Amino acid sequence: MKTIHWGIIGCGDVTEMKSGPAFNKVEGSRLVAVMRRNGEKAKDYASRHGVPVWYDNASALINDSRVDAVYVATPPESHARYAIEAMKAGKPVYVEKPMATTLDECHEMNAVSAATGVPLFVAYYRRTLPGFLKVKELIEEQVIGAPLMVNIRLMRPPLPSEIATDAPSWRVDARIAGGGIFYDLASHQLDFLDFLFGPIVTCGGTAANRAGYYASEDTVVAHFTFENGVVGSGQWCFVTDEASQCDHMDIIGSKGRILFSGFDHKPVQLITKEGTIEFPYLNPENIQYNMIKQVVESIRTHQPCISSGISAARTNAVMQKIVGDYYANR
Repeated sequence: MKTIHWGIIGCGDVTEMKSGPAFNKVEGSRLVAVMRRNGEKAKDYASRHGVPVWYDNASALINDSRVDAVYVATPPESHARYAIEAMKAGKPVYVEKPMATTLDECHEMNAVSAATGVPLFVAYYRRTLPGFLKVKELIEEQVIGAPLMVNIRLMRPPLPSEIATDAPSWRVDARIAGGGIFYDLASHQLDFLDFLFGPIVTCGGTAANRAGYYASEDTVVAHFTFENGVVGSGQWCFVTDEASQCDHMDIIGSKGRILFSGFDHKPVQLITKEGTIEFPYLNPENIQYNMIKQVVESIRTHQPCISSGISAARTNAVMQKIVGDYYANR
């Protein structure tokens, strides 16, 4: 089977260690081109990572005959535009999360994928990490009995870049990100729960801006029910002090519970009447390696991937439902 030659659109921070190097480490995969609107930064990235070609124009990369597949690593505002252009050019797309800024954009991306027959993948890589797979294994083996409910709690102080008055992070600009930090971080958590329990069939929530640092929501409370009957809730706040900081995902079953983190990658805790057992996360050096490996294998063998545009769109739908009233009332 042929080697998949990749081009990256948006070679920013996320591609330095989390994803970019993995395209050359995965068997049957090579990174051959990168693009960034700032040509000097694209050239610098290419030089440092040994990439043969760089561009400052996305269409030029997409239409390069040497590029077989495209990784879209820009902010969400341009995910749909670049992914659709690439798919129409016949090139599979691996897009960063969240999939897009709106559910309508997700639907459009999936419609183009279906019409062209070109696959679309989304970077919800927790579906492939050992620690998170251990959580799935414990549930499937019924170590905690029947899963009953799940709770997410993610609280942290604002980062300096999020509250900067001169050039705030795009992650707090809903026009670019889809929402606030909730869209950036909760998307990973909600997608993983979709992976564990299936689609969320009902959900609702309340979003607010409590600190006034930026216009998007900074505090969110939500409830949801999965198709298998598991019920859940979540609380997110990105403007607390350090004393309130926490990163907990807690699954309660009929015979025990599993406590783990979404981002801190602390050991997974299995808690039963026999006591507590811990399992390490054991992440790869480049945290997206396992997912990129799956994507490459899916392209080469035409087999399904664990994270698709279809599954990722469900996460966008849930987030939009949870925070929708906040933006509708502004």
